[in-house]
Amino acid sequence: MSFDLPEEEAPRRKGLLLRLIKDQRIAFLIVGGVNTVVGFVLFVAVDRTLGQWVDGTFGTVAGSLSTLFVAHILGVLSAFVLYRRFVFKVEGHVWRDLGRFESVYLTSLGINAVALPLVVEWGMTRIVAQAVITVALAIISYFGHRHFSFRRKAEA
Repeated sequence: MSFDLPEEEAPRRKGLLLRLIKDQRIAFLIVGGVNTVVGFVLFVAVDRTLGQWVDGTFGTVAGSLSTLFVAHILGVLSAFVLYRRFVFKVEGHVWRDLGRFESVYLTSLGINAVALPLVVEWGMTRIVAQAVITVALAIISYFGHRHFSFRRKAEA
């Protein structure tokens, strides 16, 4: 299974990281690793602030979901910039790309929104539960971005 896009759908210019690494798969994994760390740090920061307040006010399910949704918005915007700039280096269609990008992440978010409260209710701490869930969601995101988010049709 090849990661490289067909020539007619390949971006015009290579991203900075891809020019240095020369292999889009490796560049994608590096950015994905950085994105995962950034996203997880954002999750922890939101959990320790908003999440704790919502826990005390509305309960742990509401705290888990509010933490997840706020961290999601911040994480997606960060990830979009990182992938677009350093791996795919596409131009134009920012809103369309962001919509596609978000649709991949919404799939992951839906899974996360169901799994996180369940795992927390079963007794795992929210941070550990999110770490475990993140591994599974990284695989979903990899294939979604690879096949959908930043594809370009050949220009006539």
